[in-house]
Amino acid sequence: MSANQVNNLDVVVLGAGFSGLYMLHRLREAGFSTRVYEAGDGVGGVWYWNRYPGARCDIESIYYNYSFSEELYQEWNWTSRYPDQPEILRYLNYVADKFDLRRDIQFKTRIIAAHYDEKMNLWNVKLNDGTSVSAKYFISGAGCLSSANLPNFKGLESFKGEWYHTGKWPQEKVDFKGKRVGVIGTGSSGVQAIPVIAKEAGHLTVFQRTPQYTIPARNHLYDPAFIKQTKENFAEIKRLMRETDTGNGLQIRNISALSDSPAKRRELFEKVWEEGGFGLTSSYNDFLINEEANHTVSDFIRSKIKEIVHNPETAAKLLPDYYFGTKRPILDSGYYETYNRENVTLVDVKEAPIIEITPNGLRTIDGEYELDIIVFATGYDGMTGPLFKMDIRGKGGMSLKEKWEGGSMVRSYLGLATSDFPNFFMITGPESPSVLVNMPSAIEQHVEWIIDCLEYLREKGVDAIEPTVEAEEAWSKHCREVAEATLYVKTESWYTGANIAGKPRSFLIYLGGFVHYTQKCNEVAASGYNGFTLSTIKALR
Repeated sequence: MSANQVNNLDVVVLGAGFSGLYMLHRLREAGFSTRVYEAGDGVGGVWYWNRYPGARCDIESIYYNYSFSEELYQEWNWTSRYPDQPEILRYLNYVADKFDLRRDIQFKTRIIAAHYDEKMNLWNVKLNDGTSVSAKYFISGAGCLSSANLPNFKGLESFKGEWYHTGKWPQEKVDFKGKRVGVIGTGSSGVQAIPVIAKEAGHLTVFQRTPQYTIPARNHLYDPAFIKQTKENFAEIKRLMRETDTGNGLQIRNISALSDSPAKRRELFEKVWEEGGFGLTSSYNDFLINEEANHTVSDFIRSKIKEIVHNPETAAKLLPDYYFGTKRPILDSGYYETYNRENVTLVDVKEAPIIEITPNGLRTIDGEYELDIIVFATGYDGMTGPLFKMDIRGKGGMSLKEKWEGGSMVRSYLGLATSDFPNFFMITGPESPSVLVNMPSAIEQHVEWIIDCLEYLREKGVDAIEPTVEAEEAWSKHCREVAEATLYVKTESWYTGANIAGKPRSFLIYLGGFVHYTQKCNEVAASGYNGFTLSTIKALR
């Protein structure tokens, strides 16, 4: 063993966000020696990096937390319906302190490679500081949206002003006061940041490629009586998080949008629009499988945009034409209203594409826009992006990127593991429900499945576990068949990788329902891990 390699661990965990923190807690409780490596200088994961103006969660805060500890739930008080980034970060820091997690987290450290050693049955993990560590198990808590996407804009290096990406926002406040600001991108981070920046900037120019359907959040402070009630109903909150398909308390009405009259449907849409939140998405059960049903809600939102935005030409540019819900639905706070401000201009870059960044701003085919600050709200290389950023290699030195053919042929079993990569687990990995479920719910389910699996292996004296090729091919085929029965695959989105130039198109989220997925995972565990190969290896140690 080289001087710069630390002693063998049982487990190396990547990331100190929701996934890594809970994984660490459970591993320590079970007696596994564990080290977490985190690129940031604090806990939080995506909530550490996403500090952009207006950053806020779109899941109601009473569900956007851990449910494994009732004591933790009783101690923490959320202040509003939808928590903002600073509050979520405070929560995760509170969790890290409560469970004394920091002593097993190495901050400011990025995992750059993880190679499986077949002879030793160990993962050799290389760090960006030049050191390495070995462990029997390697667990990724990288998440689905931790790899920021900065398109390769010509001339960016020549820009004389300041530029930022919403996914890598500085810790210090960015001063927009009186500045000429350009925001490129109108996905979730853009929709959240634009109204906040517009209130401060001298002039804001929004460069939009694809208009979005957004729904009012109607965020508000919580009443102390409501907080008291939720704490008294912890058992029911936990049940809703663990035993429903959304994992966030939303109950999807079991009725087709086409079964109601247009008048009755409009009345319901108006009601849930005024209430805010994702009530609109759950008002009928067939928006994502029936084109005609989808048109009812798409037409409603487009009618709202026309009502809100005063300038008909601007309103027309803001009208989406894809199927509602097949891109991530967005909650907003005054987004459409922002385009009524005199200091805001909307530029359609499908009509007038961006040619280059210039020293003084940005040029489209229609002309140049002088800017002091550019904000890239250009999203993330989702699903496979965070995993492909590392050099992960399994048996025979094959990289994960090679095995998955750059993302065009992803194959996993339950989104938890992949063949030829023994003792490697992914929390909310590709082909699990991941981002289409309340993430803390999905994370807790995965972490608990993994820890049960590791304890089983230890008890049975098993050294290595990996899926069979047959099991993962069957699971991947099932995932594709379920997705192809929906409208999701008919829209280009970050779900399919369409936001990344040259990235293969595939839909890598399991759509069969969180409840069915959980049952399947439980069945696999109860069968002694059917679909996995369990082996004993005489390692040369």
